[in-house]
Amino acid sequence: MSQLEASNKYAQALKAGQKTYRECVLKGRYPYLQILDEILSDSMVAGQVDLGVIDIPADQIVGTKTVGRRTAFAADFMPLLAPDTEFASKWVNLCAAHLSEEGIRDPIRCYEYMGRFYVQEGNKRVSVLKSFDAPSIPGYVTRVIPAYSEDTAVRIYYEFLSFYRLSGIYQVYFSRLGGFVKLQAALGFDPDHVWTEEERRRFLAGFYYFKEAFIKLGGRDLHLTPADALLVWLQVYPIESVRKLPLTDIGKNLAAMWSDVKAAAQAEPIAVSTAPEVSHPKSLISRLFGSVLLPNHLDVAFINRPDPVHSNWITAHDLGRQAMEQALSREVTVRSYNLKPGDDVDAAMEQAVADGAQVLFATTAPLISSCRKLAVRHPEVHILNCSVAMPYPGVRTYYSRIYEGKFITGAIAGAMARGDRIGYIASNPIFGVPASINAFALGARLTNPRAKILLSWSCVSEDPIGDLLRQGVDIISNRDIPTPDQPQGNWGLSQVGPAGDLIPLASPYWDWGNFYVRLVSTILHGDWDALNYKDSGKAVNYWWGMSSGVVGLHLTDNLPDGVRHLANILCHGIIDNTIYPFHRQIRSQDGTVRNDGNQWFSPEEVLHMDWLCDCVEGGIPDFDQLLPMSRSIVRLQGVYRDQIPPEKEGSAK
Repeated sequence: MSQLEASNKYAQALKAGQKTYRECVLKGRYPYLQILDEILSDSMVAGQVDLGVIDIPADQIVGTKTVGRRTAFAADFMPLLAPDTEFASKWVNLCAAHLSEEGIRDPIRCYEYMGRFYVQEGNKRVSVLKSFDAPSIPGYVTRVIPAYSEDTAVRIYYEFLSFYRLSGIYQVYFSRLGGFVKLQAALGFDPDHVWTEEERRRFLAGFYYFKEAFIKLGGRDLHLTPADALLVWLQVYPIESVRKLPLTDIGKNLAAMWSDVKAAAQAEPIAVSTAPEVSHPKSLISRLFGSVLLPNHLDVAFINRPDPVHSNWITAHDLGRQAMEQALSREVTVRSYNLKPGDDVDAAMEQAVADGAQVLFATTAPLISSCRKLAVRHPEVHILNCSVAMPYPGVRTYYSRIYEGKFITGAIAGAMARGDRIGYIASNPIFGVPASINAFALGARLTNPRAKILLSWSCVSEDPIGDLLRQGVDIISNRDIPTPDQPQGNWGLSQVGPAGDLIPLASPYWDWGNFYVRLVSTILHGDWDALNYKDSGKAVNYWWGMSSGVVGLHLTDNLPDGVRHLANILCHGIIDNTIYPFHRQIRSQDGTVRNDGNQWFSPEEVLHMDWLCDCVEGGIPDFDQLLPMSRSIVRLQGVYRDQIPPEKEGSAK
């Protein structure tokens, strides 16, 4: 490159630097390079480590070690000094050397602090190389280790230090805790696996293309790092796809799941719908055009695994399917795909779409992964999964507020118990279950202020009823009956008879028919995107309760008339929104006042409860305490799922 060409390159870089400077000023950001000496104090540093010469990611070089040359560079290292300065002359000479046979050979010297690099020697070398979009720059690096604290950024950095010891990679960084461990698992590595040079090279080759696609789609405007987005990608696609797909296909597939990426950037990525949407009167023009645009018939598919004959839960959904099919017989055509445990779910869902499905219901939470893949391939299909708290806008989820029925059976238990100790069997420590436990406890305290709830878990004990009977309780609340017409048996709330037998009293139940009828009707009426859920970028979780008919209450003839009357009053109050189980003084087991009696819990706060009332004896079991059959659902929907060590890809544990 001639001096003239190098001078022209300086002019281009100067123009870019001036543009960056102006944009920073307009947006209220600091327009120059960051200065490490101004960031650090002695109290913030735990020590220093020399790393030797490494390839430094160019976009992570953000400033200088000292204040010198503060105003010579814009915030992106592009020059700001006039072309006739000594600085510009040296820059031009370096630029000419860069593209000559001589090249820029000497590594820079810099300090790394919290994943960012600050140059001590070689600022102009960095400026020249960045002007040519060099992906990395060799340099002698001294790592400055921050003093440990509970600050989230510091904790993330300490997680990075552990990851770096295994991978030797600086190019990956996360904005949230747990990301490095999740990446190690998603790549199929054991937690302590040390990367080989080949593994490092192959990963970085794919990550470079993924990052480029992420930035082209507007990733810099999100509160996410490219690595955060990669974790979202790896939930749908294997890492090999990044290495094998052309850049255009990576961009196309990432664009198809961009709503999931944007949701991951939100502090509250889920919008909770607590009741069916009410259609508002439309104008005459809207009605005329709407009658043309709205569907008058829908093909609906149900994906069930296992087959309904092998599962009471699936049977309940299949009865709901039958009710919907009967109620909307002229508007819907329904097909069910009943799978065995080893069947290919992805293939079944693709077949459903090939058969014409416009709406697809997957009736168990473990099918969420296949639902997400289908949503990427077929964004035109309305896809729903029976689960809660899944932050994926491409798939809507649905469940019910069964805690409303639990509150009423708690009141019945308090009134019927001969003593103050009442047994309660919980299923799994997943979202919504602590709310049910607490609602039951508050209901019991409504009719017996001295009530104590003895908590047992069916995911921990193989004989939870026996465990409670041995503790001498005379009232036991078991899991709910799944359908309106199922005999109660030992389910629901029972009184212990003289011979130790269980006498059924009451039980909440699920009525999925009401949900399916109402939800499919919203699509037929054009209300799928009501409340601007789509524009919010959030995932949608339908969490309907007794007022929608999705939750009901079965009362047996064994209830005294007065208690039955009380239960009906409470039931009507919840349906009419005049009774709220959690609008009262509440203190948790650790003594924290959760409600002073004047607070209204939001649906999100109720759904994400991970604490228990102080009248509950027993706690939420740790993951290691769970029976093997319960661990997969807790990984998916557990109240502490983000704290569970991830499984490596392909693990069967």
